[in-house]
Amino acid sequence: MSSKRIVLSSDHAAIELRQAIAAHIAKRGFDVNDIGPVSPESTHYPKHGEAAARLVAAGEADLGILVCGTGQGIMMAANKVKGIRCGVCADTFSAKMIRAHNDANMLALGARVLGEGLALEIVDAFLGAEFEGGRHGVRVDMIKEMEG
Repeated sequence: MSSKRIVLSSDHAAIELRQAIAAHIAKRGFDVNDIGPVSPESTHYPKHGEAAARLVAAGEADLGILVCGTGQGIMMAANKVKGIRCGVCADTFSAKMIRAHNDANMLALGARVLGEGLALEIVDAFLGAEFEGGRHGVRVDMIKEMEG
């Protein structure tokens, strides 16, 4: 069981996948904060990416998972928030490595790119990895310095 707090958000294109991820990680013992949306009406991914990223940056969530059509737009929005390191992943190796080597605190997925089974495997890889520090810490510190 994990006590990590995970915030999830998406746009309208990814509600079903986001809800499946929320249920999956809740069963694994994570504390899930799914901040929506719930309506299938068209909405704007930047506001949802930013909202979740602000919770992670403020320490109200340990990690975040974002989903939109490709994962790209919502990731770009999240990365505008100081302290956020979010990457889009479409495979389990990358998901593990963005945690282990880049200390990513958010994961973005594409609902129109991935099937549910693979998406859940990617989430598990991301949540199961830990930052290795060491030489990777030096590089992450360099990224942090760019934020000003």
